[in-house]
Amino acid sequence: MPLVANTSLPSFARLQEEGETVIGRDRAIHQDIRELHIGLLNMMPDAALEATERQFFRLVGESNQIAQFYVHPFSLKELARSPEGQAHIDQYYKTFDQIKAEGLDALIITGANVTSPELSEQPFWNPLIEIIDWANENVTSTLCSCLATHAVLQFRYQQKRERLSAKRWGVYSHKVVNQYHPLISGMNTRFNVPHSRFNEIRRKQFAQAKLKILAESEEAGVHLAVSEDGFRIVFFQGHPEYDAISLLKEYKREVGCYIRGEINEYPPVPENYLTLQSTAILEEYQERIIASRKSGREPLEFPDDLIVPTLDNTWHDSAEAVINNWIGKVYQITHIDRRKPFRDGIDPNDPLGLNENSS
Repeated sequence: MPLVANTSLPSFARLQEEGETVIGRDRAIHQDIRELHIGLLNMMPDAALEATERQFFRLVGESNQIAQFYVHPFSLKELARSPEGQAHIDQYYKTFDQIKAEGLDALIITGANVTSPELSEQPFWNPLIEIIDWANENVTSTLCSCLATHAVLQFRYQQKRERLSAKRWGVYSHKVVNQYHPLISGMNTRFNVPHSRFNEIRRKQFAQAKLKILAESEEAGVHLAVSEDGFRIVFFQGHPEYDAISLLKEYKREVGCYIRGEINEYPPVPENYLTLQSTAILEEYQERIIASRKSGREPLEFPDDLIVPTLDNTWHDSAEAVINNWIGKVYQITHIDRRKPFRDGIDPNDPLGLNENSS
């Protein structure tokens, strides 16, 4: 079903150019199709702000639910922005006060960059707690991505993430461990998910918090879990929204940090992501960059043109399936049942009727 271009946000035009179904507000109001309003709390830094919009908009718009999707991006005034980034937010984003006044059916919260290991010291900490508390009472379901998952696990469940010995990034195979949950209905029992992080919430921590684990990886740990009630909060620890090129762009940025002397160790390539030929090209490029840094010579250009054509996206279908199932449940609760969750006889501890004794 279509995304509704309810503003002049450039991401709508970009998605339309890619072949996504996007319709204007004028056309939308003449169609007898129910609406779903989904908030996107975008906490990503300026360089990834618009790409993150498109990634999540794309997944929402590809849902096959019978609804028109209005996606409402907003951010936090506490996050430092460049003049250009702030101008984008001022022009195209809503404020949290507007979001609260208008209401949402569902909410997606992105990750964010951090400036120190302690999450409670980050500028997003207190505002994010306020938003999660509001969503808990007013939104059918909230989907947390990566760092947002780590923050919620810390302030809501007292489970602090642990530092990894090395950055975990690449594309990893995951196994479904609860095939009967509605979020993974109809999915393969094995699927890929990209990960990119220096920290992790361990499996035992999800268990201690009494959260339900739905999919995990032998290499990358838990990716998909849900809150005790089965639906109110959905936790991603990986990045299923990523484009095929996203990990390469991150790798290129880290190589740039090495070239500029901002880091002293050359970054490893993401795991299970590149072809053998691409890996060999990047290993040769690494040798030349290390040599040029030692000699003070001008570094060679990054070989994007040789690598990009070889990249495969092996995770988008499964990401689309999870989001489709998530939106389907939101739609069922808010439109088919014609009642908001946690009211009118719905068990607040079991809104999906997953427990045997649920009424």
